[in-house]
Amino acid sequence: MTHDNLLYDLSKAFALRIIKLNRFLREEKHELMMSHQIYKSGTSIGANVSESMHAQSRADFINKLEIALKEARETKYWLELLHESETIDSSQFSSIINDNNILIGTITNIVKKTKEGGDKH
Repeated sequence: MTHDNLLYDLSKAFALRIIKLNRFLREEKHELMMSHQIYKSGTSIGANVSESMHAQSRADFINKLEIALKEARETKYWLELLHESETIDSSQFSSIINDNNILIGTITNIVKKTKEGGDKH
């Protein structure tokens, strides 16, 4: 389901990928610690994007997106650890890190434009 908000749709699709990755890590790789960490940060991105859509002010909007950006960067760290520890292979890593980088770039651009005085959404 789309909400006429590209960032919302991207972050929700990413969260769904993270949920599937978490399941794979737990069931196939028996990896519990990193799977838990990436689950928390990877799904938190979309939750904060969703909250930003109902922000009470421009400052609140920016704050919610900056939290989403922080979570996206943390998720990138966990993805890199999963890859470098050979828990996920290069193919799995390349696909999901690309989506993560798109989120980071999109959120960064929205925050920058909003701070410069652009539209709230």
